[in-house]
Amino acid sequence: MATVLSVSGSPSATSRTGRLLRHLDQRLTAHGHEVIALDVRTLPAEALLGADVRHPAIVRAAEQFARADGVLIGTPIYKASYSGVLKALLDLLPQYALTGKTVLPLATGGSTAHVLAIDYALRPVLNSMGAAHIVQGWFTLDKDITVREDGSLAVAPATAEALGQVVDQFSAALGRTPLLAAAS
Repeated sequence: MATVLSVSGSPSATSRTGRLLRHLDQRLTAHGHEVIALDVRTLPAEALLGADVRHPAIVRAAEQFARADGVLIGTPIYKASYSGVLKALLDLLPQYALTGKTVLPLATGGSTAHVLAIDYALRPVLNSMGAAHIVQGWFTLDKDITVREDGSLAVAPATAEALGQVVDQFSAALGRTPLLAAAS
Protein backbone atom coordinates (compact mmCIF):
# COMPACT_ATOMS: atom_id res chain seq x y z
CA MET A 1 0.00 0.00 0.00
CA ALA A 2 1.07 3.60 0.52
CA THR A 3 3.57 5.29 2.80
CA VAL A 4 1.94 7.97 4.96
CA LEU A 5 3.81 10.67 6.82
CA SER A 6 1.77 11.61 9.90
CA VAL A 7 2.84 15.09 11.01
CA SER A 8 1.86 16.50 14.38
CA GLY A 9 2.21 20.27 14.38
CA SER A 10 1.66 20.63 18.11
CA PRO A 11 4.38 22.21 20.25
CA SER A 12 3.23 20.22 23.31
CA ALA A 13 4.43 16.76 24.35
CA THR A 14 1.04 16.07 25.96
CA SER A 15 -0.96 17.39 23.03
CA ARG A 16 -4.41 16.00 22.25
CA THR A 17 -3.59 16.68 18.60
CA GLY A 18 -0.52 14.46 18.65
CA ARG A 19 -2.30 11.71 20.54
CA LEU A 20 -5.23 11.86 18.13
CA LEU A 21 -2.88 11.51 15.15
CA ARG A 22 -1.15 8.50 16.68
CA HIS A 23 -4.59 6.99 17.29
CA LEU A 24 -5.52 7.55 13.62
CA ASP A 25 -2.14 6.17 12.51
CA GLN A 26 -3.30 2.81 13.86
CA ARG A 27 -6.33 2.91 11.57
CA LEU A 28 -4.13 3.67 8.57
CA THR A 29 -1.81 0.83 9.52
CA ALA A 30 -4.85 -1.47 9.72
CA HIS A 31 -5.61 -0.41 6.12
CA GLY A 32 -2.17 -1.74 5.18
CA HIS A 33 -0.30 1.56 4.93
CA GLU A 34 3.17 2.16 6.30
CA VAL A 35 2.92 5.13 8.67
CA ILE A 36 5.88 7.29 9.64
CA ALA A 37 5.23 9.62 12.59
CA LEU A 38 6.83 13.06 12.71
CA ASP A 39 6.29 15.31 15.73
CA VAL A 40 7.50 18.74 14.66
CA ARG A 41 8.14 19.68 18.30
CA THR A 42 11.03 17.16 18.34
CA LEU A 43 12.92 19.05 15.64
CA PRO A 44 15.60 21.42 16.98
CA ALA A 45 14.13 24.86 17.64
CA GLU A 46 17.34 26.55 16.51
CA ALA A 47 17.08 24.81 13.12
CA LEU A 48 13.40 25.68 12.69
CA LEU A 49 13.67 29.29 13.82
CA GLY A 50 17.05 29.86 12.20
CA ALA A 51 15.78 28.46 8.87
CA ASP A 52 18.66 26.00 8.77
CA VAL A 53 17.65 23.84 5.81
CA ARG A 54 20.99 22.01 6.04
CA HIS A 55 20.49 20.85 9.63
CA PRO A 56 20.43 17.03 9.62
CA ALA A 57 17.03 16.90 11.36
CA ILE A 58 15.48 19.23 8.78
CA VAL A 59 17.09 17.27 5.93
CA ARG A 60 15.61 14.03 7.40
CA ALA A 61 12.18 15.64 7.69
CA ALA A 62 12.34 16.81 4.05
CA GLU A 63 13.36 13.30 3.01
CA GLN A 64 10.37 11.87 4.89
CA PHE A 65 8.05 14.22 3.01
CA ALA A 66 9.69 13.22 -0.28
CA ARG A 67 9.31 9.50 0.48
CA ALA A 68 5.64 9.70 1.48
CA ASP A 69 2.75 8.98 -0.87
CA GLY A 70 0.36 10.76 1.46
CA VAL A 71 0.63 13.22 4.33
CA LEU A 72 -1.63 13.47 7.35
CA ILE A 73 -1.12 16.89 8.92
CA GLY A 74 -2.58 17.66 12.33
CA THR A 75 -2.41 20.93 14.19
CA PRO A 76 -3.97 22.63 17.15
CA ILE A 77 -5.62 25.90 16.21
CA TYR A 78 -4.15 28.97 17.91
CA LYS A 79 -5.53 32.43 17.21
CA ALA A 80 -7.55 31.17 14.22
CA SER A 81 -4.57 29.54 12.49
CA TYR A 82 -2.35 26.47 12.54
CA SER A 83 0.62 26.27 14.91
CA GLY A 84 3.79 28.28 14.50
CA VAL A 85 6.05 25.21 14.70
CA LEU A 86 4.16 23.66 11.80
CA LYS A 87 4.49 26.90 9.83
CA ALA A 88 8.22 26.98 10.57
CA LEU A 89 8.65 23.45 9.21
CA LEU A 90 6.51 24.01 6.11
CA ASP A 91 8.54 27.14 5.35
CA LEU A 92 11.77 25.10 5.35
CA LEU A 93 10.55 22.41 2.98
CA PRO A 94 11.08 22.72 -0.77
CA GLN A 95 8.38 24.84 -2.44
CA TYR A 96 6.73 21.82 -4.06
CA ALA A 97 7.33 19.26 -1.31
CA LEU A 98 3.75 17.99 -1.62
CA THR A 99 3.72 17.51 -5.40
CA GLY A 100 1.90 14.31 -6.31
CA LYS A 101 0.81 13.66 -2.73
CA THR A 102 -2.58 13.15 -1.16
CA VAL A 103 -2.98 15.24 1.99
CA LEU A 104 -5.42 15.05 4.90
CA PRO A 105 -5.48 18.17 7.09
CA LEU A 106 -6.82 17.76 10.63
CA ALA A 107 -7.16 20.33 13.40
CA THR A 108 -8.14 20.46 17.05
CA GLY A 109 -9.33 23.39 19.08
CA GLY A 110 -11.42 24.58 21.95
CA SER A 111 -14.19 26.27 19.98
CA THR A 112 -16.17 25.72 16.81
CA ALA A 113 -15.28 29.33 15.99
CA HIS A 114 -12.02 27.92 14.60
CA VAL A 115 -13.52 25.26 12.35
CA LEU A 116 -12.74 27.19 9.16
CA ALA A 117 -9.02 27.51 9.97
CA ILE A 118 -8.36 24.35 7.96
CA ASP A 119 -9.85 25.82 4.79
CA TYR A 120 -8.74 29.43 5.21
CA ALA A 121 -5.31 29.05 6.83
CA LEU A 122 -3.88 25.58 6.18
CA ARG A 123 -5.37 24.47 2.85
CA PRO A 124 -3.91 27.41 0.84
CA VAL A 125 -0.40 26.59 2.07
CA LEU A 126 -0.83 22.90 1.22
CA ASN A 127 -2.12 23.88 -2.23
CA SER A 128 0.84 26.19 -2.81
CA MET A 129 3.16 23.29 -1.99
CA GLY A 130 1.76 21.30 -4.91
CA ALA A 131 -0.49 18.74 -3.20
CA ALA A 132 -2.13 16.58 -5.88
CA HIS A 133 -5.26 16.06 -3.79
CA ILE A 134 -6.28 17.55 -0.45
CA VAL A 135 -9.11 15.46 0.95
CA GLN A 136 -11.81 17.02 3.09
CA GLY A 137 -10.21 17.97 6.41
CA TRP A 138 -11.72 17.59 9.86
CA PHE A 139 -11.85 19.79 12.96
CA THR A 140 -12.19 18.09 16.34
CA LEU A 141 -13.17 19.89 19.51
CA ASP A 142 -10.77 19.40 22.41
CA LYS A 143 -13.68 18.31 24.61
CA ASP A 144 -14.25 15.32 22.32
CA ILE A 145 -10.75 13.96 23.02
CA THR A 146 -10.01 12.47 26.43
CA VAL A 147 -6.70 11.09 27.59
CA ARG A 148 -7.33 8.36 30.14
CA GLU A 149 -5.16 7.80 33.21
CA ASP A 150 -3.47 4.85 31.50
CA GLY A 151 -2.49 7.15 28.59
CA SER A 152 -4.97 5.67 26.13
CA LEU A 153 -7.23 7.90 24.10
CA ALA A 154 -11.01 8.10 24.13
CA VAL A 155 -12.79 9.97 21.36
CA ALA A 156 -16.47 10.91 21.63
CA PRO A 157 -18.50 8.36 19.60
CA ALA A 158 -19.88 10.76 16.97
CA THR A 159 -16.45 12.32 16.49
CA ALA A 160 -14.78 8.91 16.29
CA GLU A 161 -17.22 7.85 13.59
CA ALA A 162 -16.67 11.04 11.57
CA LEU A 163 -12.88 10.79 11.91
CA GLY A 164 -13.03 7.15 10.85
CA GLN A 165 -14.88 8.14 7.68
CA VAL A 166 -12.41 10.94 6.91
CA VAL A 167 -9.41 8.64 7.42
CA ASP A 168 -11.05 5.93 5.31
CA GLN A 169 -11.60 8.47 2.49
CA PHE A 170 -7.94 9.52 2.77
CA SER A 171 -6.89 5.86 2.65
CA ALA A 172 -9.00 5.27 -0.46
CA ALA A 173 -7.61 8.41 -2.13
CA LEU A 174 -4.07 7.12 -1.58
CA GLY A 175 -4.85 4.29 -3.97
CA ARG A 176 -5.63 6.65 -6.84
CA THR A 177 -3.06 7.93 -9.26
CA PRO A 178 -2.13 11.60 -8.86
CA LEU A 179 -3.86 12.53 -12.13
CA LEU A 180 -7.10 10.89 -11.05
CA ALA A 181 -6.87 12.38 -7.59
CA ALA A 182 -6.30 15.88 -8.98
CA ALA A 183 -9.33 15.54 -11.25
CA SER A 184 -11.71 14.54 -8.46
